[in-house]
Parts: sequence; C-alpha cells; structure tokens
Amino acid sequence: MSFALSNESVKAMHAEILSEAGPSARALQINKGIPRWADLTIAVMGLIVVTPVIVVIVLAIAASSGRPVFFRQKRVGRGGRMFDLYKLRTMKPNAEGVQITSRDDKRITRLGRFLRRSKLDELPALWNVVRGDMALVGPRPEVPRYVKLSDPKWQMILQVRPGITDPVTLRLRNEEDLLAQANGNPEKYYLSELQPSKLSGYVAYLQQRTCRGDLRMLWRTIVEVATKNSVGV
Repeated sequence: MSFALSNESVKAMHAEILSEAGPSARALQINKGIPRWADLTIAVMGLIVVTPVIVVIVLAIAASSGRPVFFRQKRVGRGGRMFDLYKLRTMKPNAEGVQITSRDDKRITRLGRFLRRSKLDELPALWNVVRGDMALVGPRPEVPRYVKLSDPKWQMILQVRPGITDPVTLRLRNEEDLLAQANGNPEKYYLSELQPSKLSGYVAYLQQRTCRGDLRMLWRTIVEVATKNSVGV
C-alpha cells in the first residue's frame, strides 16, 4: 500500500470514529469511565496473573541483548503532569533517535519485534495503573515533544488519566505498519496525518464514554491480543 493509500486509511478511520460519535461529538463534555477503585483492583489482579510471563520475557531480554530489561519514558498525563511509562525493552540498549517507531526501525531487536507485535511489551504498564498514572481504558499517553498544551483538543484529553487501550488505539493496532510507509519520514507523517486523527478520535470517545463501554473495550482488547498472539501475529 502506498503512502497516499495510508493517508486515505487514516482519514477513513477518522471519519468512522466521528460518525459513531454522532452529534454529541460537538459538545465539550467528558463522560466518566471505569471507576478508579475498579481500575486498581483489575490492575493488581492482572499483575498477579501476568508476573510469570513478565519474568520469562525479562530473562529472554537479558539473555539476548543484556540490560536494562525495562524501558522507561516520560509521558504527559492528566493535567499535563509528567510521569514515567514502563514497558519491556524492545530496542537495542542505549538506542537513540526519533520518538516515533515504525515496523522496520533498525533499533528494534529481534525479540523486540515479537513483543511489539504481540503487545506483550505493554504488560508493565499495569504498574502505571496501580500507581495512578494511568487508567486501563483512556487516550494513550504521548511524549512531551508531541503535546501542544495550547491545543483545545489536548486540553480536553489531558483532563483524564491516559489509558493502556481505547477505541482509537485498537483500530490503529498496526500503527507501525502505516509509519513504515511514510517515505523515510515517519515523524512528519505521524504529526501531519496520524496524530490529528487520533486526537479527534480521543475527543469523540471521551464525549460518549461510559463505564460499561470501557469494560467492553477492555475485554475486546484482551480478546484481540490473545487471538492475534495465538495465530502468531
């Protein structure tokens, strides 16, 4: 698929999200999702369940590419507050460069490619939910470089805790494939095409958000990841 087709795909996704939002997408109103106590309970239980998996991956990372085994990066959270997002490391140690990653990025290790495709590198983010930095469901947190606090959309998005998953993220699960088609400049493509559509999608989602809807989204994400992993994606 060409760069032009990638643009059309993003625009189609954007239109789909806004059409689902309906007239309420014009109202500057944020609805509540899963309560904090439920987020905390589910995250703690989730960490208990996935800790053996994290341990196995940690050992595999250490054996294949050394330390560190965890990746920590500054992200912008609720109210513009900075926090450290935790993931399992998928790039070579001390890798530098742009903060946008495409599928064919040379910095990604062989094991890292599997972890990113399967989303297993995201498991430590449950600790961010326990800490209160994030929610289970909500707009994905962005790096400070790509956040404009003067933008009304960002001002609305940053009124809530960022999340591990959301409708936009699920639709763009293979975002790195789109970035790989960006004619050698994934950062420019992200900022000019992908991010504007994501921000519009986040706003539309927040305006029609419900606790039941967020629980369904969380379940859909678990099923999606488990199903894709079972067929080797």
